[in-house]
Amino acid sequence: MQPRTSSRTVTRKPRDLRPRGVPEFAFTEADVRQVSSALSEPDWLLERRLAAWAQYQATPMPTLKDEAWRRTDLSGFPADGAARRPAEDLPIDRELLQPLTGKPGSALMVLRPGFAAQREGAADQGVLLLDWATAVHDHEDWLREHLGTIVPDGEGKFASLAAALAEDAVVVYVPPGVEASQPLHSILWAPARTGLHLSRVLVILGRGSSLTYVHEAASPTEAAGQAIHAGIVELKLDEGARLTFVELQSWGEHVWNITHERARLGRDSALDWIFGAVGSHLTKNFTEIDLAGQGAEGRMSGFYFADGDQHLDHDTQQNHLAPNGTSDLLFKGALLDRSRSVWQGMIYVAPGAQKTDGYQANRNLVLSPHARADSIPGLEILADDVRCTHGATVGQLEAEPVFYLMSRGLPRREAERLVVDGFFAPVLERVPFEGVRERFARMIDMKMSRGQ
Repeated sequence: MQPRTSSRTVTRKPRDLRPRGVPEFAFTEADVRQVSSALSEPDWLLERRLAAWAQYQATPMPTLKDEAWRRTDLSGFPADGAARRPAEDLPIDRELLQPLTGKPGSALMVLRPGFAAQREGAADQGVLLLDWATAVHDHEDWLREHLGTIVPDGEGKFASLAAALAEDAVVVYVPPGVEASQPLHSILWAPARTGLHLSRVLVILGRGSSLTYVHEAASPTEAAGQAIHAGIVELKLDEGARLTFVELQSWGEHVWNITHERARLGRDSALDWIFGAVGSHLTKNFTEIDLAGQGAEGRMSGFYFADGDQHLDHDTQQNHLAPNGTSDLLFKGALLDRSRSVWQGMIYVAPGAQKTDGYQANRNLVLSPHARADSIPGLEILADDVRCTHGATVGQLEAEPVFYLMSRGLPRREAERLVVDGFFAPVLERVPFEGVRERFARMIDMKMSRGQ
């Protein structure tokens, strides 16, 4: 996929406006008005929702004819009759509540669609961790200034849907110069056998501030259901700001999950984005880092493990829009059974973005003869003084190290597990928190045990 050249950002727009065969949702403008009214939103926010709804209606459902969706088929998409924001009162998985950054007592917010947000602990003075209703009612001017400035409402079909109808959101703000000593933690717990969940995450770091923030979206698996989640994630780092963002996806394996996510980095800012995915039936995730300020640094470390008939599609872009920027992306994944992964990566270097240093790599371990991994790296370089490299591999479990471990007395399954651990080690070493590494290790154990 080729990004659009722009001095500010890179966006994707539909190429073909002909009618499509993928089912549409049955929602109407009345649903948009009902959402805004139920939340007692101001007029400007209703107008914004209605404009997003118009964009949603004008944009066709993506199909395999669209370049970005060539390897991800929505023909079985369960949009027909999907209820909006179904509420099921299932207790949250206790493991999700464990502190992942080794600092108990930090601020925690739990979002449960259909129920009031739950808040525990306290953030550092001046740091805001808000649910949507609180952000709208207590910080309206600030929200109006920042909402949708990183991921436009018209970014894509599902971004427009979320912008029009989302009721659940996490809003984070760190004032200039504040170095948050306590991490923030939020969980979107959205159990549903069927229906549609929509969510937003908005994180703004002021000049010279710093923060560690963990966000997880999760639900239990429903064997007889098909549910949908669509979401927007916006991260903005002003000059000199530093953010460590840990994002975990453990949706039930009946959930179709589609998200648009982007970070915009100001001058001399630094982002460490750690991403883990083991859930959902199908995921299509658009993730971009815009290095918009000179000297910005962006690093993304991705972990995914699929089994059964899971389909995980990660579309990443590292957009160098200013000189002296550094980006470093490493995604590693393993596949069992009949699962499939897709990774499409692009490093884009704008004219004038000299002294760019960009790297991307995707490594895949195929553990079943029926699993499949597609890995498509790409470069578009419009400056002449840069260093950009990429790489992609798809391989099977090597017999030699497995046999070596077995010769030392280990059972085959344990030997294979150790080799898989070694495969993931380079990406796990990038994770600065023992709790996150332990969570990933448990995810590997779970998948490997199911593959036995």
